Amino acid sequence: MSVVASPPPDEIAPAAAERRARAARYARARADLAEGLRAAWLWQALAAQDVRLRYRRSMLGPLWLTLSTAVMVAAMGFLYARLFGMDAHAYIPFLSTGLIVWQFISGIVAEGCQTFLDVQSIIQQTKIPYSAHAYRSVYRNILVLAHNMIIVPAVFGILGQPVGWRVLAMLPGVAVLCVNGVWMSLLVGMASARFRDIPPIVANVLQLLFFVTPVFWKPESLGRWRTVAEYNPLFAAIDVVRAPLLDQTPAPHSWPILAGLTVGGGAVAFVLFARFRSRIAYWV
Repeated sequence: MSVVASPPPDEIAPAAAERRARAARYARARADLAEGLRAAWLWQALAAQDVRLRYRRSMLGPLWLTLSTAVMVAAMGFLYARLFGMDAHAYIPFLSTGLIVWQFISGIVAEGCQTFLDVQSIIQQTKIPYSAHAYRSVYRNILVLAHNMIIVPAVFGILGQPVGWRVLAMLPGVAVLCVNGVWMSLLVGMASARFRDIPPIVANVLQLLFFVTPVFWKPESLGRWRTVAEYNPLFAAIDVVRAPLLDQTPAPHSWPILAGLTVGGGAVAFVLFARFRSRIAYWV
């Protein structure tokens, strides 16, 4: 009769201590996220101030955001419609909605790199939940999105295309993108605080992704390779918002891809946030 030897007590104690420490880190991370949400009044006010300060002493203020996007749509719309051999009345709404959603996503990622770097003095002097800075970054981009959304009814009105109630189906997509924006801001924010090469790397990667993602071109233009473009997670993120605006149904796999990205990315970001949260103040 064989007897299974149990591990010695001096091996059990460190393992139990490590489990308790890990559970404590997860608890503090969850508390940080919850406390950050409860401080919504703070990060909403700070985000609104960020937008105002960006355009202080200008006559149009934050409407410069809308104007610059409108100029880009007007400049690219007719040119690319001609290059792609498409009807401008069908292409310009596709382009305008795609650009607006892309600017929202890329803005969250790019500014997410500065989530903790831009508030170095606040982190080192004031006790504020780290997650509040991520919420602030995402909310700032929501304000920019709200300004840019003015372009959508203007474009549809000029082209004589009706806007129905189906556009409200974009709201769940925007909400999920905001959730992804929070974990992305935490993730790239911590990475950028630790490694200062991350922000320029992210900026260059975003520039590349803009051209390989169906933002201003349609997946159908790839022919039999269109599936490659449609399985791009960035296309899924854009599609769940753009399709309702165009009175269309998102691609069948857009929501599953985005849901998987939300759950998987959020889980990874939470684990890393719990693991390295205590080091952020030293990194910045």
